[in-house]
Amino acid sequence: MKNLAHSILDKKWFEPFIMAVILINCTLIGVETYVQPEWIIWVQQIALIIFAIEIWLRWVARDSVKSFFRDGWNCFDLAIVLVSLIPESLFEDTSLIMSIRILRVFRVLRLLRAANEVKLIVSVLIKSFSALTFNGIFFFIFMYLFSLIGLNLFKLPTHDIADAETLDVLTEYAVLAPHAPANSPDPYGTLSESMFTLFRILTGEDWTDLRYNLCVASDLELISASPSVITTFHVLWFVLSAFLLLNLLVGAILNNYQVIMEESKNSKDN
Repeated sequence: MKNLAHSILDKKWFEPFIMAVILINCTLIGVETYVQPEWIIWVQQIALIIFAIEIWLRWVARDSVKSFFRDGWNCFDLAIVLVSLIPESLFEDTSLIMSIRILRVFRVLRLLRAANEVKLIVSVLIKSFSALTFNGIFFFIFMYLFSLIGLNLFKLPTHDIADAETLDVLTEYAVLAPHAPANSPDPYGTLSESMFTLFRILTGEDWTDLRYNLCVASDLELISASPSVITTFHVLWFVLSAFLLLNLLVGAILNNYQVIMEESKNSKDN
């Protein structure tokens, strides 16, 4: 049986066939969000049976139980198949049913093993995880620092503690420098909102509008920061985050990409 499993897995058509089934399955997952004809359910069940047979073949062909579970792809495929085999009829709780459906959507991730190049990218990301973690902590420290500075410099007076004169000024400010959308909160009103605002600046999303609005707030004396301080803060954060901190993350990934490429080349040469 083990030799038979090995011979099937080693066939040239086997891997492309599995990839074709994955593609069909993933496409139908998207189609199901629009229409749910009965034939889609049957095709999905057939795909699930094929996935289960594939896992069974890999299990039979294993060198040992330890070697089977040492392969992360085997563990991932097994988990996805087992979750997909759980019938929704066993649960009356709607939230549990939705959770199972969401987990089944992760079958789309099986496309990550579609080609060696894709596997290489996944290997690079896994190898870069440690460096990315420390770079992420470094990034978070700077974001936290700038968030506190922004909170102290640019927080607008709140309506619940503002006097009548300040409320009139806030009303004028809302007309001169409206937030987009209208229901958006004060960009630096709280620490969490301040951090989100810095992330928004990092993406380049209307960060200049934030600066213009704060300049209006400064002219109306709602905040004590001058326009030069406002401009310096936002330009400094954008340059630091977009051009320096992000490049650290990119550099870590590229370095590990080069390392894995060399390892892959050496393994092929040997």
